[in-house]
Amino acid sequence: MTQWTHASIPGYEVNLVFSRGLSATALATGLRELHREPLAHGEAGGWAWAVHEMFDEESDDYGDVDYGRVCPEGTELVVLVTEPCSAKAHAPQVLYLRDGRTILFFSFEDLEQRVGENPDYMSAELLAANLIGPGAECDTWETDEGHDCFDHHDGDEDRVVRAIQDCFGLPPLPLGPQEAAA
Repeated sequence: MTQWTHASIPGYEVNLVFSRGLSATALATGLRELHREPLAHGEAGGWAWAVHEMFDEESDDYGDVDYGRVCPEGTELVVLVTEPCSAKAHAPQVLYLRDGRTILFFSFEDLEQRVGENPDYMSAELLAANLIGPGAECDTWETDEGHDCFDHHDGDEDRVVRAIQDCFGLPPLPLGPQEAAA
């Protein structure tokens, strides 16, 4: 799943949606009703998944997607927003909904700032990956003048994605971004 952050499908800014409780067809239909045409969709490991463009130029819809509308009672959604604003270079975001309600939302930019009905939903996984809590901050720059903490930023992002996969038991996608773009 780590290949799905930043520029995963050349020429597209995409969101990756996983659903437990909807079929891949129902998820794709729901996204179309929200004016987000899936570029690819399928099922794996008990989850339906879809990749869709972040915005819809045809309807001039550049706003956030109301995923609660495709998350009825008995359904869970995990959404990876890969490029919330690529022009401003914001980090990816994750959204977890259950029964249409936001249980957890956070940006990869600041893992300490999590919101939702249960902002600590993923705390154990984030702590285990040493992404939050004592020792999570890189302090090598204090003893090594040549060290740039940004040099390992991509590795940190990969660890966040792995923590998300571990928390929700998300499957690896059965296809790569190049195939979804085809």
